[in-house]
Amino acid sequence: MNGILKTALLYLIFTLLIILPIQAQGLPTALPSEVGLCPERLDRIKTVMEKAIEDEQIAGSVTLIARHGKTAYYEAFGMMDIEENKPMRKDAIFRIASMSKGITSTAVMMLYEEGHFLLNDPVSKYIPEFKNPKVLVKNPAGDKEPYKLVPAKSEITIRQLLTHTSGIDYLFNETEYFADIYKEAGIFDGLTQIEGTIGDMVKKLAKLPLLFHPGEGHNYSLSVDVLGYFVEVISGKTLDEFFRERILNPLKMNDTHFFIPDEKLPRLASVYMVNKDGGLDKMPDEPVVVGHKIYSSTYPYKSTRTYYSGGAGLVSTASDYARFLQMIMNGGELDGVRLLSPTTVKFMTVGFRKRAAIGIGIKTNHYKNDELGDGTIGALGWGGFFYTDSRGDPQEDIICIFMSQLYPATGRDIKAKFRNLTFQAIVK
Repeated sequence: MNGILKTALLYLIFTLLIILPIQAQGLPTALPSEVGLCPERLDRIKTVMEKAIEDEQIAGSVTLIARHGKTAYYEAFGMMDIEENKPMRKDAIFRIASMSKGITSTAVMMLYEEGHFLLNDPVSKYIPEFKNPKVLVKNPAGDKEPYKLVPAKSEITIRQLLTHTSGIDYLFNETEYFADIYKEAGIFDGLTQIEGTIGDMVKKLAKLPLLFHPGEGHNYSLSVDVLGYFVEVISGKTLDEFFRERILNPLKMNDTHFFIPDEKLPRLASVYMVNKDGGLDKMPDEPVVVGHKIYSSTYPYKSTRTYYSGGAGLVSTASDYARFLQMIMNGGELDGVRLLSPTTVKFMTVGFRKRAAIGIGIKTNHYKNDELGDGTIGALGWGGFFYTDSRGDPQEDIICIFMSQLYPATGRDIKAKFRNLTFQAIVK
């Protein structure tokens, strides 16, 4: 009898310490068949992931599929760290980079709903350094000076920052002239350890020329980092504090951070790089500089912990990010917690340009798809620099999250295959 009681007690402790924390931070669970997914078809994911790991396409991954608000598939494959022989775990923490943008944009729209500003307000109304912007244009009469500065036709608006139509650039875009200007000014993309604050960087950025007149083009950019500082100005809190108090804690996203707590560091997956033989090498601790690209694997824990990049700074888990995406899919609410109104979410997910349209902080598909995994019209999501991906399809009421850590991912198609494998598993 004592042996039976001891076994039961150990099982209870295991359940409380291991199973419940993972479920508490994720969505409710269901069997695949209960939400219209075929278990045998889902097994194809294992085959594809294991082949990718065997072929050294990736070191490991976590894959999550939720339908009708319930997690029906959640698996870990391969290794978190090959050299240290650490198997991948479901609650592994990943650098989600640009998947941070949706959360920052949600923060902006929460403040918009509270009446703090209008979307067509010039950002200079709140960040004066953006007053009187200049645009760098080609100089047709100048052989010695091929570019010249001209006054912008209008000021940058909050809406333009949200839709990447501001004329701001990214350093890693390596745009002619702009990359050198940004580098000389000390502009970073939020992908390496940086001293100071996001406000310091945004104020320097505000003094630099624009790529085009605001509203007259589209360019994936540091606009969302500007919005991160904008949230700080409007709210009177750091971006970290605002996220924690207004978004992450209410949504029970307990493993999403700008800087990972020391006790969670063993759960941070290592980043891998493709070597000259096509295999994988772990990214070194020192920042990597390739052309104008500057990035590192250590920025979530080796830094002054004062620079909160709204466009690229967060780390998270598959289950945490599923909760955020489910909130968007639900029209701004999850488990009785409402962050946004359905009308605001609908506005955010309207595309402002063709194909993979940029909405308000979210990419939205508004055209017939060339690939099954793109989802139906209205499917939404975002990817990240270090090979992470998210997709939500309101029509099919399904979410798929892919997490890995690789850069560059040239020639790798694993996350796209995972999306296809998700949608082919829908049987009703």
